[in-house]
Amino acid sequence: MNAQKPASLSNTTVSNSLTKTPIRVGVLGFGGLGQAAARVLASKREMLWVAAADRKGYAYEPTGLNPDTCIATYHSKGSLGYLEPGGTLSNQSIQDLLEKTAVDGYFLALPNLPNTFMASVARQFIAAGWQGVLVDAIKRTSAVEQLLKLAPDLQAAGITYMTGCGATPGLLTAAAAIAAQSYTEIHSVQITFGVGIANWEAYRATIREDIAHMPGYSIERAMAMSDAEIEALLDRTNGLLTLENMEHADDIILELAGICPRERVTVSGVVDTRNPKKPLSTNVRVTGRTFEGKISTHTFTLGDETSMAANVCGPALGYLKAGISLHRLGRYGLFTAAEVMPQFVH
Repeated sequence: MNAQKPASLSNTTVSNSLTKTPIRVGVLGFGGLGQAAARVLASKREMLWVAAADRKGYAYEPTGLNPDTCIATYHSKGSLGYLEPGGTLSNQSIQDLLEKTAVDGYFLALPNLPNTFMASVARQFIAAGWQGVLVDAIKRTSAVEQLLKLAPDLQAAGITYMTGCGATPGLLTAAAAIAAQSYTEIHSVQITFGVGIANWEAYRATIREDIAHMPGYSIERAMAMSDAEIEALLDRTNGLLTLENMEHADDIILELAGICPRERVTVSGVVDTRNPKKPLSTNVRVTGRTFEGKISTHTFTLGDETSMAANVCGPALGYLKAGISLHRLGRYGLFTAAEVMPQFVH
């Protein structure tokens, strides 16, 4: 009787094969996070950035896009569709990009405003008959719940979808899942983040999403705010956004992973929109009871020198690489940051 090769060896074989042919990566959304992802990808030999889309057009170059040229074009003309060569103007940029390009996986660096947007994008990929890996850095619990309803459709379509794979949820959620292993019962998971950016306009969509979490605000109100109204709000708060008990998908992700009920997970943070220095250190605190009956807390703190972009884009690409491994093994459907370890992208 022939013995089957252990799954771990199969996974290793698939992972090693990724280094031979670069993974062709696309970035949907070319705001602050999309541009940061392009710069991160420029240093990766295991991944080749070949495609990107914004609201007005897309760019595709099978030999690789130049981030400096793309960013300059986007800033000067408002769309990658004006890129020469490789740019195409389009009012349905995502759909056209899927039909006319060859991409292994996409980082969805898109704003989830309205809250149904990410699920609607996933439906576009399903309807197009596209097969590959999708990764998002989604924030809200309710947005992940919508994707959960699409899990059977994603699996049937041959799509491996990695959700909540940024910083929080993402890096910190995965750290909490690992830290939880020391305990027999988890009492609380407390995530606190600090973000510093020199100019809020570089991350317009992200700031709007954050404002929607503030008391007295909603997704609809944040979407309707003009740039002038956001500037006025930031003037009143001296550029600081203080966010407490946010609707953050870390809770549902940790619940799905069997770590603890979502009610025991809290996420709060402070965003400084006028200073690149973090207003406070980003950390996750996991408190639980050990098998000896002792109560203890693990704390994992991110270095203050790492930016929001670094802590979102790095993990997202690591999860994209892990997703490629799963996809090549025939594992399709919806996965979260607490279910799969990201793989370091060289």
